Amino acid sequence: MKTEITALLGTEYPIIQGGMAWVAEHHLAAAVSEAGGLGIIGAANAPADWVREQIHKVRELTKKPFGVNVMLMSPYAEEVAKVIAEEKVPVVTTGAGNPEKYMELWKSAGTKVIPVVASTALAKRMERCGADAVIAEGCESGGHVGETTTMALVPQVVDAVEKIPVIAAGGIGDGRGIAAAFMLGAKGVQMGTAFVATKESQVHENYKQCIIKAKDIDTRVTGRTTGHPVRALRNQMTKEYLKKEAEGASFEELELLTLGSLRRAVQEGDTRNGSMMAGQIAGLVKEELSCKELIDKLVKETDALMKGTGIYE
Repeated sequence: MKTEITALLGTEYPIIQGGMAWVAEHHLAAAVSEAGGLGIIGAANAPADWVREQIHKVRELTKKPFGVNVMLMSPYAEEVAKVIAEEKVPVVTTGAGNPEKYMELWKSAGTKVIPVVASTALAKRMERCGADAVIAEGCESGGHVGETTTMALVPQVVDAVEKIPVIAAGGIGDGRGIAAAFMLGAKGVQMGTAFVATKESQVHENYKQCIIKAKDIDTRVTGRTTGHPVRALRNQMTKEYLKKEAEGASFEELELLTLGSLRRAVQEGDTRNGSMMAGQIAGLVKEELSCKELIDKLVKETDALMKGTGIYE
């Protein structure tokens, strides 16, 4: 599975782990990198000192490339951006905003910059300002979502950018999804939900079991009316949120419902009122594997489907 992405990142496989808030910490990131993918630390709303500590802990566990995901809306984004440059982190992925103002800082530190995009316009802009690749993420993904599906978005982004490779994300849960992404023109994939349920993932067992038991129809998108849509497994919280949303509740009232809900799901295992962010592929996750077992399985499945296509070596 050698592609432009493995060459760019220095990884064995073109598989990137999503930078999921509260989930993507050093245990998971190091395990994914050790298994041949690209592990990611999710900076989310965490302060810069925490991010620096996570970077050091990953380096204690693996010598392989890894990355940090920066949520650009975070109040600590600027400080985290500086830490990434100071620590010479190999790769940075970005979400929830435009990373242009940090591009020069990161590039001068030798960091590869890969923004997440949900439109061709943003993909073109990121290419112009020096991005090394883009992640085209469809609305099947867990967490904050756009409007366009992966199947429709990826080939359009592939056609829109001229010189940089595209990584597909959203709705990819097995080798069939990876093979489909390659056929759409992507050179790699980013996966989140499948890694939440791995052995090295530090999320509460209750959360993992909800993903493993999930069916195809078990995710809901809340927050469409507020302009901040989020996909998570359905529970009492999503039910109440959607009811209030339909009744025209204020943004503040809806925000109160979700305040701290992701932390409650991840750390406390609150499957009733926590936000168990997960993509639509949750129904494909059937067991708790190690990151190495999962990546080996994905590679084997993809290789069997891609054999003879000539799309990758």
